[in-house]
Amino acid sequence: MDRRRFLAASAATALAPRVALAQPPVKKLRLAAARQSLVGAAHPATDVWAYNGTVPGPVLRYRQGERLRIEVENALDADTTVHWHGIRLPNAMDGVPHLTQPPIAAKGGRFTYEFDLPDAGTFWYHPHLGSPEQVGRGLYGALIVEERAPPPVDRDLVWVLSDWRLDREASLVENFGNAMDSSHAGRIGNTVTVNGAIQDSFAVRAGERIRLRLINASNARIYGLSFEGHQPWLIALDGQPVSPHQFERVLLGPGMRADVILDCEAAPDSAHRVIDDFYPRRAYELLKLKYANAKPMRSSFAAAARLPANPVAVPDLAKAEKQRIVFGGGMMGAMPRQAEHRGLFWTVNGKPVPEHDHHHAPLATLVRGRSYLIEMVNDTSWHHPIHLHGHVFRIVSRNGNQLPRLEWSDTVLLDPKSRAEIALVADNSGDWMLHCHVLEHQATGMMAVVRVS
Repeated sequence: MDRRRFLAASAATALAPRVALAQPPVKKLRLAAARQSLVGAAHPATDVWAYNGTVPGPVLRYRQGERLRIEVENALDADTTVHWHGIRLPNAMDGVPHLTQPPIAAKGGRFTYEFDLPDAGTFWYHPHLGSPEQVGRGLYGALIVEERAPPPVDRDLVWVLSDWRLDREASLVENFGNAMDSSHAGRIGNTVTVNGAIQDSFAVRAGERIRLRLINASNARIYGLSFEGHQPWLIALDGQPVSPHQFERVLLGPGMRADVILDCEAAPDSAHRVIDDFYPRRAYELLKLKYANAKPMRSSFAAAARLPANPVAVPDLAKAEKQRIVFGGGMMGAMPRQAEHRGLFWTVNGKPVPEHDHHHAPLATLVRGRSYLIEMVNDTSWHHPIHLHGHVFRIVSRNGNQLPRLEWSDTVLLDPKSRAEIALVADNSGDWMLHCHVLEHQATGMMAVVRVS
């Protein structure tokens, strides 16, 4: 198969426009095996696992404050759950097997998720059982919670970014969870798709303003995206508003999201590359922005407006209790050596916890309502996007340096041999997962439980 075709990607058909909903009825998600053309008609379709028959699954759109009610049916041959990444929700709805719920049984098991949506933003859903394989086979989708008064744009679109490890017949290479991936950077594929498809171009019109919601649903790939000939505005990270500012490159670790305002200021009938160069020796063209040969919709753009803040409790840094969490292990690091830790490569505060460990003794117990300042230390030679369930935190500093802007997130990307401070109010009771979102790292030791009581 042509290497360029395998490394290029483009947007699928534009998503349906926003629709204001009354209190929503029960929606249904059915997990089953499917086939999908990932790399075009010149190649065979790929066997995938899918929600409602497509990869990614359906875009679930709600308005802030609405109640989500979704019945999940599992027609796969494997147990599963659904985790609602980034949502502040009741612990029983978090989708972590044996910690917050029993698994949804294979071949017909059902579970109904129901919870309110307090925050507007870009979120996503995926399994939290057998994650390296289930997500790697295509089980993920976007969950969009719209502001009560969304900013005016011409189109509001989602790009779900994912990569695949395919052979020359476009079949999945089924070496999920192998030791090489697990102890190094994780399962990085050879084919990148946007919304489950490869195309060469994404159609835009001069003078158009687009809200582009970027979601990294890859097992391990980190994206560093630049838009040649454009200066987009970053307006939200991980669903949480930021002070709007223009950027040269947006960085997305696995599980992370970014809301971007893309002002199409180039000339009609022109084309401009979107480049992913996070791995400099493997930089490639993700797709081209292809301008229609049509009169511009407008001649100028106002600065992007700030989104309204979500109702997130602000930590009191002066009174915050301090914690320290060290992430260790991996190749070129201090991997667990005991016989009972066979197949485990990573640690949290010196201890590996496998994905199938159902006991989940808490790493830390936080007092509900109290503020915490947590230093996260990456003592490894690899990147780790660290995700905390059920909470939103403020990133205070990196390597001792204060951030230039206030950022709220649910996932913080730690560079090798680096550290970051996060602050939060422990305001959501329950046992919550804290883990690396490189799914192979999570499954082989880099996960823990934080208890709020």
